[in-house]
Amino acid sequence: MEKRFQLIGVGHSCLDQVCTIEHYPVEDDSTHISSISVQGGGAVATACVAASRLGVSTAFIGNIGHDMVSDTILKHFAVDGVNTDFVVRRDDCFGLQSFVMVNPATGSRTKFPQWDTNPAIEWTEDVVKQIGSAHVLHLDGTNWANAFQAATFAKKAGVLVSLDGCSMQTDNELNKRLASLADVLIMNHKYPLRVSGKETIEEALLEMATWGPKLVAATLGPAGSKAIIDEKVVHIEPYRIDSVVDSTGAGDVFHGAFIAGHLDGMDYREALRFASAAAALKCKEAGGRKGIPTKSQTHAFMNEFC
Repeated sequence: MEKRFQLIGVGHSCLDQVCTIEHYPVEDDSTHISSISVQGGGAVATACVAASRLGVSTAFIGNIGHDMVSDTILKHFAVDGVNTDFVVRRDDCFGLQSFVMVNPATGSRTKFPQWDTNPAIEWTEDVVKQIGSAHVLHLDGTNWANAFQAATFAKKAGVLVSLDGCSMQTDNELNKRLASLADVLIMNHKYPLRVSGKETIEEALLEMATWGPKLVAATLGPAGSKAIIDEKVVHIEPYRIDSVVDSTGAGDVFHGAFIAGHLDGMDYREALRFASAAAALKCKEAGGRKGIPTKSQTHAFMNEFC
């Protein structure tokens, strides 16, 4: 089958209400909001948007409702060129929201995501064919059943499976089963320690590299990232920006940019550096998507450090 989309995403999609606040209040107190930005959010959804801005033909598969939040989520996908032909609008679904509080002093964010109680994806023949026709399937573990089933279809078709190791199930065996299906397993700093049971990031990455993935890595915020390349722990230095406005979505952008770099023919080390640069640029703007750079902007930024 001809490849219709280079990247297909199955995972969390929501609407982010990003609030920059004066300071974090203690319980039963208050603080003022200095600005509010409404942007599309969700780990896989934002990774798809990042990849699209970086030149990758991208589609998202999932369920959504008929409410105003769902309308807005779809509009944001359309603006960034992410195909939603296989997003099904259902009466028993609703658009998810997430409230994000940004500390302007540090650029750190605290998230309050809404539980995803929408029903599972209906795996029609057309949906399965689309997954099988992609170059890369990108997932998160927010809805484990959806992710596991999609990964199973992709593996059977020989499609590269990328997993954002962020959301974890209470039953750790489920986390291990999903992680073991990934070809590219890039995680936040908490996921590898919890899922592997190891005490250090390095030990965790080395352990998880034996589970089957071709690449295992962890993002470490301002400390950069670490990965297993040629069976050794490699540290990828971060790209620095003058001031971090908001780190919301930086990890999601990292995933989308890594996939874009990989599809452009970069080796793992090069793609990780490219992803680090794109994620750093995102942090110059509030919200998870406003600051996502283009390919030319990312390369120009990287050239400043040569």
